[in-house]
Amino acid sequence: MPYDDLPELVGLGSTAGVRIPPEVTVPLSPRVRRLLDAPPLRRLARISQLGLVSLVYPGAVHSRLEHSLGVYRLALEFLARLRHDEAFRATIDRDDAAAFLVAALVHDIGHWPFCHPLEDMGLTELPRHEDLAGARLTTAATATLLRDDWGLDPARVAALVAGSTTDPAGRMLGTLLSGPIDVDKMDYLARDSLHAGVPYGRHFDQPRLLSGLCIDDAGRLAITDKGRTAAELMVFARYVMFSEVYWHHAVRAATAMLQRAVWILRARLDVGLITAATDADFVSWLETTASGTPAAALVDGLFGPSRRLHKRVAVFDAVEFPAVHAALAGQPYPALVAASQRLARHLEAELGSPIADHDLLIDAPPVHREVEFNLAVRTTTVEPRYRTLASQSPVVRALAKEQFDSLVKRVRLFASRPLAERLAGRTDLAGRLVAAAPPA
Repeated sequence: MPYDDLPELVGLGSTAGVRIPPEVTVPLSPRVRRLLDAPPLRRLARISQLGLVSLVYPGAVHSRLEHSLGVYRLALEFLARLRHDEAFRATIDRDDAAAFLVAALVHDIGHWPFCHPLEDMGLTELPRHEDLAGARLTTAATATLLRDDWGLDPARVAALVAGSTTDPAGRMLGTLLSGPIDVDKMDYLARDSLHAGVPYGRHFDQPRLLSGLCIDDAGRLAITDKGRTAAELMVFARYVMFSEVYWHHAVRAATAMLQRAVWILRARLDVGLITAATDADFVSWLETTASGTPAAALVDGLFGPSRRLHKRVAVFDAVEFPAVHAALAGQPYPALVAASQRLARHLEAELGSPIADHDLLIDAPPVHREVEFNLAVRTTTVEPRYRTLASQSPVVRALAKEQFDSLVKRVRLFASRPLAERLAGRTDLAGRLVAAAPPA
């Protein structure tokens, strides 16, 4: 086998290493330990994996470092399984396997606090975390470790993390790092579920899924037919985690508040500080910068001594309210701000009292689809054939497309508590939102 002697793979199953939930040992070779001790990875110990979700699920305070260790351990499991696959064995050499392990460990190195909700705003001032990952991997301390300890070109690892590799080995490994079934998703679903205290993300058969991994005719990660049911369960796990945890209405209220606070403060963004910050650094910057501005009430409601989240006033899915959903879903963030301001002006004229812009927030789904599951399944015939999982599973077709996009990714209207009480029970808000929406 081309990479059987990798010390990290030899150590898989060892009891020597670091323990992470749920009672799992991550084996650590000396060179992995040195990489973990480098400043870019140590910073991840002080960045929460789920950010604002902990306002709703208090146990969800685990770090991106814990998640990174879990992803790294799964990468070892992937290599152990796929070394028996002929196509994988013929394409991936020892250096490729080592680069994959490093990429799995450092895949979140570019993350900054509350990264995903802020990236959804599309602010040109804030870089993509994938771009930051590349920069951090090629800085002196990290690059030296990759060259001296691993014999790797830092640019190669950065390209794997960014998903920009074009050679056959790089494309193949890219599907293991980011695809329908990948080391990242398999870890965060189970880990986030565990820490949130809910069962939803752990109810898929990970050992069965691992045992069914293979490479399809196009050189992408796929599964054998015996892993199909486990893959279906993973689709369901993702759907329920988005429905009940990541897109919980109170999490979305907090997200809308944070986004509007950053929008108000956008002219004063300290990009260097924010993108290199820990959670504590970022919150401190927010509180200081927001002082004396309309953002102060939002920041205090999120991070102050008393939690004061905006209340849900109305919710519109694509089935019952197609006009609202079509008018607002996928709109750029500035257009949502403008729509909420127009709605506030209309309502304050009726209510006879002013409505502050930050007291009324529209939360709408971003353009990208969260649950996409284009996975090939190798059928058990004399001549192996590959068919898409969706073509064989009505459950996947419904969950990954219709159910998620239509019913989970809703348009929501949030308001500060006093205003929410005044708007409760109104039946005209759907029409009001369509009227306030950006022109088609």
